[in-house]
Amino acid sequence: MNRILITGGAGFIGSNLAEKLIKKGEYVIVIDNFYTGKKENIFHLLKEPNFKFIEHDIILPLKLEDEKINQIYHLASPASPVHYQRDPIKTIKINIQGTINVLELAKKTQATVLFSSTSEVYGNPLVHPQPESYLGNVNFIGPRACYDEAKRLAETLMMEYYRRHKVKIKIVRIFNTYGPRMAPDDGRVVSNFIIQALKGESLTVYGDGSQTRTFCYIDDMIDGLIKMMQAKDFLGPVNLGSPKELSILDLAKLILKLTKSNSKLVFKPLPQDDPIRRCPDISLAKKELNWLPKIDLEEGLKRTIEYFKEKLKKD
Repeated sequence: MNRILITGGAGFIGSNLAEKLIKKGEYVIVIDNFYTGKKENIFHLLKEPNFKFIEHDIILPLKLEDEKINQIYHLASPASPVHYQRDPIKTIKINIQGTINVLELAKKTQATVLFSSTSEVYGNPLVHPQPESYLGNVNFIGPRACYDEAKRLAETLMMEYYRRHKVKIKIVRIFNTYGPRMAPDDGRVVSNFIIQALKGESLTVYGDGSQTRTFCYIDDMIDGLIKMMQAKDFLGPVNLGSPKELSILDLAKLILKLTKSNSKLVFKPLPQDDPIRRCPDISLAKKELNWLPKIDLEEGLKRTIEYFKEKLKKD
């Protein structure tokens, strides 16, 4: 049995990861301060004997040496523009000071740290699809820079602790991920469209909708994270995401079809520095991890729509 720490474990990805690891028989410790995570995401795990929750702000030092942790999934960070732009300075502190705190803990405990970086490190890319070797096109003084640049610097911190202190590290760059337990208020396009469609409200499309994204279902992403943690002699960075590109307009039409909604589309100006195209090259993940997404977008959206239907009933 591994003893695994998940920072940000009450969030969308973190809570799904915690659940999967517990089912695999691992001992899981989640820390979160509910800045963007939700108590309801982990409430069902509290009864599990192999689960422990600690409420803690990642900006503060982690004094968990006695927990005998041997793996850390470092996911703590607001991850959508709505959340990370709410307090840009706090976003920077979470990603920089928080990552230092995690790496210091790993140095003491000799745990392996997997850092959840982001496709945002590529900025508004000029290369398509984006390979890990691409250094990006980031506006480092723009409104998204608090997240983009903080994640880039956090990758630097990971590499320096590896080089100077021999900390065992893994770096994954996560592309758009969706599924149950997404926060309904995070401003992400999938949750926005589904909730608007279910409520009969107009779907908000930014720009003309021709900008593209790829969408990876949460189960596939969790599988990729676990495979990366288990991989020997491979520290990344590695892209995890779907390689199937789709325009935002086509996504809106698909969600309208699946929800059988009569909602209309409304178009608003594209936010500053919003990427025009975003698509991962996952050749490295296929080669090193034997990983690629398996769940079809339509099937994943159906599951996500059912989740939000139930959530809206309860709320």
